[in-house]
Amino acid sequence: MFTPAELLEINTLLKPENKIVILTHYNPDGDAIGSSLGLKHYLKAKGILAEVIVPNDFPKFLKWMPESKKVIIAEYKKKLASDMIAGADVIFCLDFNAPSRIGLLGDWLVKAQGKKILIDHHQQPEQFDYVYSDTVIPATSQMIYHFIEVMDDEKLVDQDVAECLYTGIMTDTGGFRFRSTSAATHRIIANLIEKGADPAMITSNTWDTNTVSRLHLLALILGRIEVVNEGTVAVLSLTRNELKEYGFQKGDTEGFVNYGLSIAGVKMAAFFMEDLYENFIKISFRSKDDVDVNQFSRKYFSGGGHINAAGGKSYDSLAGTIENFKQYIGKEEFLNMK
Repeated sequence: MFTPAELLEINTLLKPENKIVILTHYNPDGDAIGSSLGLKHYLKAKGILAEVIVPNDFPKFLKWMPESKKVIIAEYKKKLASDMIAGADVIFCLDFNAPSRIGLLGDWLVKAQGKKILIDHHQQPEQFDYVYSDTVIPATSQMIYHFIEVMDDEKLVDQDVAECLYTGIMTDTGGFRFRSTSAATHRIIANLIEKGADPAMITSNTWDTNTVSRLHLLALILGRIEVVNEGTVAVLSLTRNELKEYGFQKGDTEGFVNYGLSIAGVKMAAFFMEDLYENFIKISFRSKDDVDVNQFSRKYFSGGGHINAAGGKSYDSLAGTIENFKQYIGKEEFLNMK
């Protein structure tokens, strides 16, 4: 958490006359949007206006959250987004650890003169004016709740704040399944429910929204899932042509990698997908126990994240990337699979 001195300084920055923006990472997920909107609604309850800016669009299944339609999507409104970041007095940086993780917003953030406040749970954060980094906490949305607590503002957590933070925690813990989910997480969830978050409604709005294209792609990928490395690694993949054929929509492949991890005996799952528009392979890694996919992704695929959840990229072909991956997992002792 921020030091007491830092909290006093941050409190002096949070005043109605200051221009405040909230930024989050490229390809925003449930925690990115949930934490950003949760913070926005908390500030609004304090009488402070803030704008949420994201690098690119986010899935439809997250657009039910209060004021999600007011999020500024920089890929569609570049000048507005760049002007707002340049003119901001305070810039909250949520759910990312470095400017390189926020796409076209990165350069604007580096050049901005406003005070930069990082709240994030990814490993190895870079330098910001104020840093609250905790890799043990399972979701940035939970960190926002802790921030509200130390600001002595729990009374300002209304239904809007509660719904957004609940969504962020729920999605980043895999429905409270991941081992990083703690007793503190469940206590916060209980508090959010008491503040108006409806678990049934949130779950339905977020996860019971399958498109036909998602189900077609899921059937395709599960039909050819491959288990390698003596049954410890699952490999899933989709090509650009397959995405086009089945009418891919943003968010359709969310969670696909977890199906690989659900196979008995599998300790690590990797999902490789050709980007729909650019020539690179997007990679998602998930693991169990002490299999560190964060270090693995950093070493081989210019990525990173958490011990049990990480992402990366490859500019090789899809087939070449998968072949390289199979070679890498065979020689990494820290994966402890053999």
